[in-house]
Amino acid sequence: MWAKNKKPNRTAQIDSLIGQNTEIQGDVIFSGGLHVDGSIKGSVLAEGAGEDSLLTLSERGTIEGEVKVPNVVVNGRIIGDVHAQGHVELAAHARVDGNVYYSLIEMAMGAEVNGNLVHKSSNHSPSETGSGTEDS
Repeated sequence: MWAKNKKPNRTAQIDSLIGQNTEIQGDVIFSGGLHVDGSIKGSVLAEGAGEDSLLTLSERGTIEGEVKVPNVVVNGRIIGDVHAQGHVELAAHARVDGNVYYSLIEMAMGAEVNGNLVHKSSNHSPSETGSGTEDS
């Protein structure tokens, strides 16, 4: 009765967890929910076209590589570009050294992006943004 319009809850089931004292060297491919408290040196990719896949990077987490996921919540550090087809949430301790490609973005006071914020239409994939014409 007294409820206000609430934002959709971005917490999802965590299917995979990378702990605080864990470092992964190489690409990580996941589906569902991935929570990172540790360190990844490689790309992070969501498998398939699952729009429900969610990457959450805690304040203690770091990723050195490209991130391509439908939805991402960042509160740690990413060194590399972030590509999200759905929602990007940059929390207060987020640090991104790279470009952020997004359809929807939410950025808290204190979040930092050292790169460009690039809005993209949800109707087109990044590979479709070229001119499509080549000289032969």
